[in-house]
Amino acid sequence: MRITRVQTFPLYLSKEDANNSYAGDTAVDHRGYVIRPPWRSLYSPGYETLLVKIETDEGLVGWGEALAPVAPVVAAAIVDNLLTPLILGEDPRSVRTLWHRMTESMRERGHLTGHQADAMAAVDIALWDLWGHATGLSVSELAGGRFHEVLPTYVSGIRGVDDIERAEKTAELVEGGVRRIKLHLGVDIRTDLATYDAVRGVHPDLDVALDAHWTYRLGEARALGRELDDRRAWFFEAPLAPEDVEGHRDLATALATPIAIGEAMRSRFEFTDWLTRRAVGLTQPDIGRTGITEGLAIAAVSDAFHVPVAPHHSAAFGIAMAAGVHVAASAASLLAFEYQPFTLPVANRLLTTPLEVRADGGFVVPTGPGLGVTVDEDAIQEYVRH
Repeated sequence: MRITRVQTFPLYLSKEDANNSYAGDTAVDHRGYVIRPPWRSLYSPGYETLLVKIETDEGLVGWGEALAPVAPVVAAAIVDNLLTPLILGEDPRSVRTLWHRMTESMRERGHLTGHQADAMAAVDIALWDLWGHATGLSVSELAGGRFHEVLPTYVSGIRGVDDIERAEKTAELVEGGVRRIKLHLGVDIRTDLATYDAVRGVHPDLDVALDAHWTYRLGEARALGRELDDRRAWFFEAPLAPEDVEGHRDLATALATPIAIGEAMRSRFEFTDWLTRRAVGLTQPDIGRTGITEGLAIAAVSDAFHVPVAPHHSAAFGIAMAAGVHVAASAASLLAFEYQPFTLPVANRLLTTPLEVRADGGFVVPTGPGLGVTVDEDAIQEYVRH
């Protein structure tokens, strides 16, 4: 079996396409992309992603996806110009060999991260999907088996114009059986704690984590973290600037609440550095940025340091989500998989076999060949945007 063709599909869905909007959005437009203070990152006004389709001479097809929430055409250009020539004519079942070839091709130039890594992740996921279709096995079976058939999850992001509405939304989720929630905050210490308390007070058995989106300085994060310690918070995510490893180490040493890090990192090398320095208590690789091959390696490294893993998932669509679910199911030290109810319908829009989430938030692991999902190619063509 040989790879004969690689296609890229940069996609854009508007909020109207997705039938979704962000309550209380105060985004500032920057020529099409937006920044939502107090967060500093660019976001798309809709949903963007990159899909990759790999075809073979035996008629088998594999699909991959990069977490590319802004400028997916950049990752697409990398796939088209740099990665496709490395894999054309090769056996798609040689997943680890091809992953090594792709990483080595730009490693000496410092491109194990960023758009290059995102592009490799999409290709890698497609190769695993193809491998699964060639063998009739699911990705998690190819990875050695599943520890879970239904993943423990947490609901990420409680929307509302104020804390009263957020508490009401939380109560609705709790009524359905949800017991783990992550808040997207980082406003200031007083505001964050007020929101935390409003949500945490909904149910005595509710685990609540706080994602600060890299907004605090060390002293502020330490002060907020001590308050979270008193409240027995579940975990404290992204408290400081993402490059401040030593600051996170100091914070992890000072607090009982686990420090969660990972969505900005792409490789086992980055995670090993943080783990060695004891700067992280919960790793959060995003499989749409790491790929399946590297994601499994990151989970193994985390396990070697006795640190649980909770794969990150945000704005990617169903292909990357399915890849993340399979890696999570194969991780011995899984804590939970991130679940955003508002993105799931968007993710499933491109699938004819949708991903299933139970009322209590449990992700059902697909058992079909490869990723276990079927892509709606007609729907994809509707949203292609070059």
